[in-house]
Amino acid sequence: MPTRRPVLHALWSTLALAWAGLLPSAAWALDAPKGKVVLTVSGKLGASNRAGKAVFDMAMLEALPQKTFTTMTPWEKTPVKFSGPLLRDVLAAVKAQGSTLKAVALNDYKITIPLEDTTKFDLMLAHRMNDKPIPVRTKGPLFVVYPFDSNPTLQNTVYYERSIWQLGGLEID
Repeated sequence: MPTRRPVLHALWSTLALAWAGLLPSAAWALDAPKGKVVLTVSGKLGASNRAGKAVFDMAMLEALPQKTFTTMTPWEKTPVKFSGPLLRDVLAAVKAQGSTLKAVALNDYKITIPLEDTTKFDLMLAHRMNDKPIPVRTKGPLFVVYPFDSNPTLQNTVYYERSIWQLGGLEID
């Protein structure tokens, strides 16, 4: 009967290396996009997939945990249902290491978002409004949305201005 010791030794060695942080983890890997890039993340990040940057196609963003909330916004007359990953999950995927985000829209509108907003609030990187993909002409394909109805603090111009639509890039500082 063959001995199992070599297999067990290899398993324990692998686990010891992983525990010590000497083996790459699947959670640290960031796949390359297969479709059109819709988001580019640059700056202080620990995971990249293209020349020091992290680029995402829509399928990659949809593969992250998805959340949904409905909220009033100053731009619509009725509550809107938003769906997409939380921004903190996108930042975790790239191992963000800064304190601020410089968000840039497709039309070059720029706004700074404190990184702490992503942990303090369920700040979403929405790719769906009312269960439909968001076209560019109506704030898409990506829209940073605060859950305005969840906290009266969020119902002011500071947070409305940080809710950047037509998002194309994030720079982590």
